[in-house]
Amino acid sequence: MGFYTSLMEEITFYTGLSPTAFFTVLAMMVVVYRTVSAMFVSPEDYNKPPVVSAKAHPQFDHPEPPRQPVQLGQVTDRELRAYDGSDPNKPLLMAIKGQIYDVSTGRNFYGPGGPYAMFAGKECSRALSLLSFKPEDINGDLEGLGESELTILEDWEFKFIEKYPKVGVLIPEQRTQQNELTEQVQDNLENPNEYKDETK
Repeated sequence: MGFYTSLMEEITFYTGLSPTAFFTVLAMMVVVYRTVSAMFVSPEDYNKPPVVSAKAHPQFDHPEPPRQPVQLGQVTDRELRAYDGSDPNKPLLMAIKGQIYDVSTGRNFYGPGGPYAMFAGKECSRALSLLSFKPEDINGDLEGLGESELTILEDWEFKFIEKYPKVGVLIPEQRTQQNELTEQVQDNLENPNEYKDETK
């Protein structure tokens, strides 16, 4: 018992704390040490692979094979809007200088929730040349752009040509309506009975 008493007196003499306060501080220091050291990787575990694999995420259970780009041919602005990523079964498209590109492989950037999602399903030449995210700039109007903006647009175009497949060409709405009207007239001439049934 003399040893215990002399130890408590020494703690008080050297630390200026009561033995209860000393052991409380000591216990807190051990807890803080263990908590902080648990935040860091030990040298033995440094080169080991992570315990939780990305493949454990349900998104990676059945990875989709990349789709082959579908050639659309001539498409209007209105038709292009359907390819904005809202339908996961359709490719993700956008147009630059009237050329339509399949940007489905860049879904993280151009798909819903991506930083450039506002460009999907649209002609975005003006916005890219001005480096703008304003909705009023997301169109194909190149009027009033300076040489530097056109150079920026050309750089974007080259990036898209290198990275994404071209799948179509943007055409004016009027031209498409004329084509549809011509097709309807041809169909009516080929199948006059169907036309009569529709008018009854």
